Amino acid sequence: MNTNDLKIFEAVARHGSFTRAAESVYTVQSNVTARIKSLEEEFGAPLFSRSPRKVELTEAGRTLMKYYKRLDHLLEEAKNEMKNTGTVAGALKIGCIETTMALKGPDILLKFSATYPDVELEFISAMRGSLVSDLLNHWLDAAFIPGPIHDTGLDQLPIRQTRLVLLGPANAKTTADLLKREPPTIVVFEQGCVYRSRLEAWLSSKGVVKYKRIVLNSIEGIVNFVESDIGLSILPLEVITKYYPHRKLKTFGLNKELGTLTNSLAFRKGEPPSRALEAFLEMHK
Repeated sequence: MNTNDLKIFEAVARHGSFTRAAESVYTVQSNVTARIKSLEEEFGAPLFSRSPRKVELTEAGRTLMKYYKRLDHLLEEAKNEMKNTGTVAGALKIGCIETTMALKGPDILLKFSATYPDVELEFISAMRGSLVSDLLNHWLDAAFIPGPIHDTGLDQLPIRQTRLVLLGPANAKTTADLLKREPPTIVVFEQGCVYRSRLEAWLSSKGVVKYKRIVLNSIEGIVNFVESDIGLSILPLEVITKYYPHRKLKTFGLNKELGTLTNSLAFRKGEPPSRALEAFLEMHK
């Protein structure tokens, strides 16, 4: 086994495909297959479950990935220490939901890059559940995740609270106006979005169990649909006041339970952080 075998292993896990992994590491599929087979023989366990549609890590594969990521960080640290004593360098992948990306991503990137110019910082947006999964599976180094995090494999730093508001068109005078259609229409992100779950909880509290959903994948799309009086939504108040102050929208407050969202910076528990991750965490304490 050599480190190149492990890089091929990581590529297969990342792409979920032997073919795409081969393309990403500039080799042929037969070589990828042979290297994975060699690793499986060496560790005495299958590393991937294979199906016609997808290739996924087995439990043994997830264990190897955990140790490979640690080894990769240590090798990167060793290179950086020998090249630039005292310099924090390397690469970090940070996850967040789309609104965090829009609101805080640029400021975080500028501040961190100014202090640590030798760290390559990459932001990746996804739904809350995907962020937790990707973090546990070592695809992310850390993630800004809304709501309480109960997974025992993660540690977290509380960051800030976000105020959520109901969002309707400008002609809505009361929350009752938002529900005037039968059934009402909600404009939301895909399943797994924390804003969507809060909106559905609010509808339930009003006795509304039947409603239509329009699922979009951007804040701009949600704002456009709500402004056009197609439906209602929930978004952070800061998004509206910062980016859409002149749009024809109306916001309504929510109770503390539904209207307050605590954001945390999550990272894997029990793993020594790289110097780059340690610096990123320290900046948010």
